[in-house]
Amino acid sequence: MNSLKPWLPPILSGILIGTSYIPFPPWASLFCFIPLWFFWNRQTNLKNIFIGGLITSFVFTLIGFNWVTYLLHEFAHLDWPVAVIGMVIYGLIAHLFVPLAGVLWFLGQKKFQWSKQLSLGLMALITTLCEAYSLTLFDWNFGYSWYGANIPVYHWAEVIGFSGLSAATLLCNLPLYIAWEQRKQKTGKIILATVVTGFILLNAGGLWLKNRLPQPDASFKALLVQAYIENAEKLAAELGKGYGKEIFTRYITLTDNALKAHQNEKIDFAMWPETAFPALLGEQFKSDAYPVALAQFLQNRQLPLITGAYSVDQPSRLITNSLFVLNKDGEIVPPHYSKSILLAFGEYIPGEQFFPEIRNWLPPTGHFARGRGPSELLHWNGYKMGAQICYESLFPKFSRSLAELGAQFIVNATNDSWYGAWQEPYQHMYMTLARGVEFRRPVLRVTNTGISTVSLASGEILQRSPVHQAWSGLYEVPYLKNPPATFYQNWFWLVPGLLWGALVLLLGIGFVNRLNNNGAKN
Repeated sequence: MNSLKPWLPPILSGILIGTSYIPFPPWASLFCFIPLWFFWNRQTNLKNIFIGGLITSFVFTLIGFNWVTYLLHEFAHLDWPVAVIGMVIYGLIAHLFVPLAGVLWFLGQKKFQWSKQLSLGLMALITTLCEAYSLTLFDWNFGYSWYGANIPVYHWAEVIGFSGLSAATLLCNLPLYIAWEQRKQKTGKIILATVVTGFILLNAGGLWLKNRLPQPDASFKALLVQAYIENAEKLAAELGKGYGKEIFTRYITLTDNALKAHQNEKIDFAMWPETAFPALLGEQFKSDAYPVALAQFLQNRQLPLITGAYSVDQPSRLITNSLFVLNKDGEIVPPHYSKSILLAFGEYIPGEQFFPEIRNWLPPTGHFARGRGPSELLHWNGYKMGAQICYESLFPKFSRSLAELGAQFIVNATNDSWYGAWQEPYQHMYMTLARGVEFRRPVLRVTNTGISTVSLASGEILQRSPVHQAWSGLYEVPYLKNPPATFYQNWFWLVPGLLWGALVLLLGIGFVNRLNNNGAKN
């Protein structure tokens, strides 16, 4: 037990971080790094700095992202014991930004002998920058949890983005570190009171930002259909080994039942999820059996449809993961959108262009063509729709491009069936809908297994589908025909610029102080 005691602070930080991310409320986000930072400040060798950071990242990954175990079992078809081993390995490598931050800070402190105050400031800033630029499979940050808990401070995302909220959250650990260190003194109490007051004011400001939004000047009604297709059935259909008819029939039946349930309401269009249509779609395939059956169904019901489907990229002849608009007569409305940010080891293999034989060493993996990115909108009936497929929604720059093109709302088609029902569906949902807050546009999100829903420009989330159940829902969605640009849209690079500028400033102060100290000694 005594050998474990020195490592308790990094373990505690890992627990605080892991239990403050979606689906948990961000109860410890403002002080979760403090135990680790105290630990780092007491260390005299690089090895302990690295191990302490690694322990923290390992613990919070096991708590906050244990859905990777289910992913490895379901997608890679690994037995549960092997999947658990894979989760352990993932936990060790997934968030190396934490030990990296410690190493960078320690090396700088050792070389430049920063003052205590400057050292603390640089520790917090280096941690924040390492988090902001970390390479992860699932690009999360500490800002999303405020939205997940519906705490009004999240509305500041229209000003600084959720990445900016994440940076502010991490930097807030610094004054609370000092407050804890000086907790027996009046200074510590003043700092604590200042942080609490500031947090209250920021939440009041968030409510003000929400209430000042312009009123929508148009609306539409959209029918979202979630068929809950099991992975085995979906994969068999994709490989041409059956289940295509069953899947198509399930979507048709769910859509028909929903139309009957809302027969007195005008539905502007329906949405099906990512790759919902169990056959190739596109002008070159419109005479095939399934496209003909789909066109006939839509024409008979005079129902426009937005659906995910596979298609073929003409130059490369590779399969694409695409999103199509079909009008009420079942005709494809150009252009369609093809996914451009592909999932590593799901839709492509990194480095395959240099080492083609790597494909033989891995489980069956998709080989998809990339689309052209957010370069044009989907248009139909006067709507200007920004298209996203699956985790493209995690990248603010992608959605900013859609907003720059004049998108009135965002349509997102997703398949989360590989991740289980516990954490990932909730994490992915909030991270997707967050783009609507940053750019103040509604987001329509339809998934195969949940969570399907609609968020408004205000950030309000409407009815949410159940997870791992067949379901349909009708939404009336108010929107602006010409939405104005948010501050974040116009000043997208402001927060990164401020962070890097602050780093240069602090390093400059440290360099000048060192020169002055050396001059005094001489």
